[in-house]
Amino acid sequence: MRPGEHVVVIGFGPVAARFVDDVADLAAAGTIRLTVIGGETDPAYNRVLVGEHAMGRTERATMALADPELLARSGIDVLLGTQVTRIDRSRRVLRLTDGPTGETRELGYDRLVLATGARPNLPVLRGINPDPGAYEHLPAGVTALRDLRDARAVRAVVERRGRVVVLGGGVLGLEAALAASEAGCPVTVVHHAAWVLTRSLDAPGGALLGRALAEAGVEVVSGAQAREASLDEDRSFRGLVLEDGRTLPGDLLLLSIGVTARTELAEGAGLRTARGIVVNHELEADVERRVFAVGDCAEVLCKDPSCRVCPGRDGMGPSGLIGPGWRQAEWLAARIRAELDAVAEGGTAVLAPLTTGPAGAVRLKAHQVELACAGTVGGLPWEPRPDGGTVVQWADGSAGTYAQLVLRPDRTLEGYIVLGLPRAAAEIGLLHDRGEPVPEDPGVLLRLDGPDAGAQQETRLTPESTVCHCAGVTMGRIADAVGRGAATLEEVSCATRASTGCGGCTDTVRRLVEEHAAAA
Repeated sequence: MRPGEHVVVIGFGPVAARFVDDVADLAAAGTIRLTVIGGETDPAYNRVLVGEHAMGRTERATMALADPELLARSGIDVLLGTQVTRIDRSRRVLRLTDGPTGETRELGYDRLVLATGARPNLPVLRGINPDPGAYEHLPAGVTALRDLRDARAVRAVVERRGRVVVLGGGVLGLEAALAASEAGCPVTVVHHAAWVLTRSLDAPGGALLGRALAEAGVEVVSGAQAREASLDEDRSFRGLVLEDGRTLPGDLLLLSIGVTARTELAEGAGLRTARGIVVNHELEADVERRVFAVGDCAEVLCKDPSCRVCPGRDGMGPSGLIGPGWRQAEWLAARIRAELDAVAEGGTAVLAPLTTGPAGAVRLKAHQVELACAGTVGGLPWEPRPDGGTVVQWADGSAGTYAQLVLRPDRTLEGYIVLGLPRAAAEIGLLHDRGEPVPEDPGVLLRLDGPDAGAQQETRLTPESTVCHCAGVTMGRIADAVGRGAATLEEVSCATRASTGCGGCTDTVRRLVEEHAAAA
């Protein structure tokens, strides 16, 4: 890459915002020209918190990830409410359509970053058009809760304590269901499999989670297939009809059946796609190294069977996790910086290829239910594993707690499930992320949540412990930020990006800030 080249980012979600933030100084210095194009009229905001916003727990101001005026002062062009309808790679030109006016124009580029994210899957139900392009025309009261407009519609139902039906037992749907129930709404979750979070839990964990949901006021209808979204004469949702003939009445149908990477632009430009826009481990989507993809729209798929640094050669679709996308954005920004430095010094840019760490953890963020799981789980303690590892399992039906640890031969964690044991979950998560072996007696981990542990006992954290998994922020970085003058959660978040992702670490970060500030 050479100084002065025009870098265009398509998409203005959390991943794009992170990339723009990391190269903003290059644009301010005139080293590159930078344009970011967003389809929504709102600047980048944290989509992970859209559900919290819909339930009245998070206000819009706390979700902001970018300030268009500040970016403009740095020389960055921000085009909001603008759609890219075509990528002409031969001419290196984009065709744009302005949303409010419908006017079209062209914009040239030298490097292109695709951060188009993923779109919600729509079910094949009578009453709902399954065409992905019809999402904006869903019947009133039907939403996938993906943007601020969806959040406003959901909040209106929650504020009047309307009946909520959730189709799909994934983590986002369950979080919304628990939050709506806590707000006083009657809530029913419909899931096709025998237990919710089917991809992350085994049968015992799923059964105990189902019981915990029921105790929190969430009815779960499992092993059920939906047939029709029942609408009234105004085409507003009034109930979900199941294949067995039952009708579940509701004022809101929340769709939570997964997402699909947005690949339409890439396909139209002749780029290779599979479950996402296919890129190599350097995030390159084309052989000319001019087009890149990051975040949920990207699928890392390396052709080299001998490569040992790739995230994987099997590829994968959208993870729905913000952390991996942020790391891709940061790596791509570092690559651009390294290439510019190499040109200035007359050398060649050398940057270690992007690799992944352990599989991201699924955390159910709810006041009533504590659940964390990651990696490969399943199997029984008395069954031998092909790799020579073992399965350790605990269950307490009276307390509603459950844990399963899948151990490799070296006693590091292949995967884990922890329900109702928050301190043990935090310690096990740290062991998993660090690749450290579990104790010879894994039962000591359960004592972290025992009555003899003390009501205020906290998980053992060291300066190297990762507190915010989304942004990869350690306790040491938080302490350093406090030492440099950050005295509040907001100031530490601004300095380190901790708690700006899924929000699951917010309470821990706040406590650490208070402790270190008091010590200082």
